[in-house]
Amino acid sequence: MNQTQVPSGLNRLQMLALIVGGVGFVLLMIGWFLSPAQFFPAYLVGYILWMQVALGCLAILMIYNMTGGGWGYVTQRILRAGMLTLPLLAVLFLPILLGLPTLYEWARPAAVAHDELLQHKSLYLNIPFFIARTVLYFVVWIGLALLLNRWLLHLDQSFDLAAGRRLRGLSGLGLGAFGLTVTFASIDWMMSIEPHWFSTIYGFMFATGAVAAAFALAIIVLNWLMKRTSLVEVVSTLNVNDLGNFLLAGVMLWAYMTLSQYLIIWSGNLAEETPWIYRRTTGGWEVVGLLLTIFHFFAPFLVLLSRTVKRRINWLVNVAGLVLLMRLVDLYWLIIPAFHESFYLDWLMIVAPIAIGGIWLAAFIWQLKKKSLLPLYDAGVEEKLLDYGRTQTSTHS
Repeated sequence: MNQTQVPSGLNRLQMLALIVGGVGFVLLMIGWFLSPAQFFPAYLVGYILWMQVALGCLAILMIYNMTGGGWGYVTQRILRAGMLTLPLLAVLFLPILLGLPTLYEWARPAAVAHDELLQHKSLYLNIPFFIARTVLYFVVWIGLALLLNRWLLHLDQSFDLAAGRRLRGLSGLGLGAFGLTVTFASIDWMMSIEPHWFSTIYGFMFATGAVAAAFALAIIVLNWLMKRTSLVEVVSTLNVNDLGNFLLAGVMLWAYMTLSQYLIIWSGNLAEETPWIYRRTTGGWEVVGLLLTIFHFFAPFLVLLSRTVKRRINWLVNVAGLVLLMRLVDLYWLIIPAFHESFYLDWLMIVAPIAIGGIWLAAFIWQLKKKSLLPLYDAGVEEKLLDYGRTQTSTHS
């Protein structure tokens, strides 16, 4: 199969991303020095956005290994590069560890001493166990990413269907481990900011948001590459249509999870649950919720119902950009009301996702440049072609 080489323009884009990320981090350090109380929530929002993108790439690549399809063949390298940024994200988690007492009430001994519920939860919500769990999450995610990468590169060197089957086995087990670790990570990093509140659907919300973010990024990157390489000759209209359908599914799942959580809290009307939703529907935060309803669901949903839009990547990329932006707004709406009862937006909340995104994008491009944009062999595609050939042979015989 024909390989498509990476364009030289990636070097300029990588340098620009490094410059933006470097300048952004200088500004963040200034913000940390001037106002730690504002720095850490802003950093957490920006960090979670790019963590969701990387985790979504890992999940989608494992799903593709299980199911196959042309859409995965043309995005495999993009997804691979995205998941291989997880070691960088492990390093970028360090500022969050330094800000645990600022971010989390359960990490402040004085607060725990005067709160019976926090004392009851202290066996789980304590700093040493939190760090140990976080290390475990990254070990699982990075381990899966490195194993998947190793076996995918092995397939580049030899047409080995057995290796493809092993890759599917790893992906099946990996998806189970992914589901567990992502659920607990979302509880630890986000839900425990308000430890008196809990939701059994929170992990699913986090995972669906991650998948939607990763599909959005894959569409944006694929569009950029198609304009600059011969990849445009490989990507079919059906491939683009499939990616549009997956983005639509991600948007619908996110909306379903979010609405389900709201309805459960509203109908239950329990004292330990209603304050969470009340904070996010008063004091100006209801406007953010309305923006999410319109631009994270209704607008993408209605546009993506059109086959014409889904089959034209120049149009689809605009929807993908909107979804990725709304992922940031959603995280902002989930996290920041825990620290500000009324609507609040400062410069750190704008700089943080840009700074972390610049560094992340530079690492992403570095991984993308390492290999051709298309795999030499793709086990899922090759096996389906062989099966099709056997079927045709048996039919004619």
